[in-house]
Amino acid sequence: MDRYNSQERRADDEITIDLLELARVVWKNIWLVIIAIVVGAVLSFVITKIFITPKYQATSTIYILSKSTSITSLADLQIGSQLAGDFEIIATTRELLEKVSADNNLNMTYEELKKEIKVTNPSNTHMLRVAVTDPDPQKAALISNALADELRDEIAEIMNTDRPSTVEQAVVPTKKYSPSTTKNVAIGAIVLAILAIFIIAIRYLADDTIKDDEDVKKYLELDTLAQFPLLKGQTTKTAKKKRK
Repeated sequence: MDRYNSQERRADDEITIDLLELARVVWKNIWLVIIAIVVGAVLSFVITKIFITPKYQATSTIYILSKSTSITSLADLQIGSQLAGDFEIIATTRELLEKVSADNNLNMTYEELKKEIKVTNPSNTHMLRVAVTDPDPQKAALISNALADELRDEIAEIMNTDRPSTVEQAVVPTKKYSPSTTKNVAIGAIVLAILAIFIIAIRYLADDTIKDDEDVKKYLELDTLAQFPLLKGQTTKTAKKKRK
């Protein structure tokens, strides 16, 4: 039992030592990791600026209950909240989006237009936000306002009331929505750094050569009697050839 416990403790010690040695190896090659970080950051910056098309987002907001809608109880408010969820789905129906595309000469298919649109109902509100993301900021604002306008007509027809009010019209965005240069640069730097550490670790684990007396004692469980230092300008390979 004691022998088994001692072997287990030694195995744990070897794992701990290996991790410490691996950390030391990575630290000795920290310059490679730093180079990888710089290269990853530069590559990500170049790719983001040159190869990724920036997109802009414009958002309009409508209030789904019109002035003529009577709200006299908590039940009416709950119904209004449920209707908001329904109109999220209605806003991206094929008929509605194709009408928006045709009326505004967008020359976009239903699938293309739907990918750019995100309609949400903020929690605990009776409002709908129509967000449109497009490479053209003016086009994004146009689609958002056009869809919100069509959606107002649709709500009025379904609820048999006056058209809902517009809370906020979309304006032409001046700042890009995506991609985030800072985020991409950080991701590129981290990915290249992890790759460099992984390569260093693989090279270390694959190297089973014995380098010093500590390795002899650790792996062969033998004591070294003597060491033969290399002469100035001599390498391990040339020393081996000379002894032969």
